[in-house]
Amino acid sequence: MSEISQILKTIKHQLKLQSKTYRDVAVALDLSEASVKRLLQAENAASISIERLSQISQMLGLSLAELMQEADAQGQRLHTLALAQERELVADTTLLLVAVCAINHWTHADIISAYRISETECVRHLLKLDKLGLLSLLPGNRIRLNLARDFDWLPEGPIQHYFRHKGMPDFLAAKFHQDDQSLNFIHGMLTDAALSKLDAELRLLKSKFAELHTESLAAPIRKRRGTALLLAMREWEPEEFTALRRR
Repeated sequence: MSEISQILKTIKHQLKLQSKTYRDVAVALDLSEASVKRLLQAENAASISIERLSQISQMLGLSLAELMQEADAQGQRLHTLALAQERELVADTTLLLVAVCAINHWTHADIISAYRISETECVRHLLKLDKLGLLSLLPGNRIRLNLARDFDWLPEGPIQHYFRHKGMPDFLAAKFHQDDQSLNFIHGMLTDAALSKLDAELRLLKSKFAELHTESLAAPIRKRRGTALLLAMREWEPEEFTALRRR
């Protein structure tokens, strides 16, 4: 991918994050919406001028240098954190909270509005997350994530251990009787081929959840709700049954 194509991809990503449309760009640049669509197509990357890129970056609240840095960072995103970095997060509940909010694209203002965290404390934690490489804190306390699309916590790492032992019991304590809640537990006996098919379906569902999460970023934060989806599958029977098996 060429540098300009990467910049155009970053512009589209920023538009989605800021809930802006091609029409908004058209108004800012005094162009038709159709012209903007053509302008931002990858195949037209060679024809877009620096002046146009500068105008679009200003419309997004970024300098051209910041836009280029953001585009460059797209190829250097973190896929996981180091073990020591995850340990540092779980050692401080407030730091972990700010990290989770940032990962879910909350702004600095969103965080201090929703939680009993002062502006100074929030900035201090954001700077710590900046030092860890999780994000970059830009002028005006704007947050730029440094995470790849497939970013995930370390398998069996400190974060997963934290949510398994502290988050999971709280998650499963609900009665799951409301319309927007669901809990299903199914047991059966499947062949290896059937298990493979089911595993593929679960992977598709996980991918769909991630896709819907990305789509929802365009909505105001007041219309987004923290939602957890638990997917688990393994060969299993109750311990009491296993105890009765013939050796």
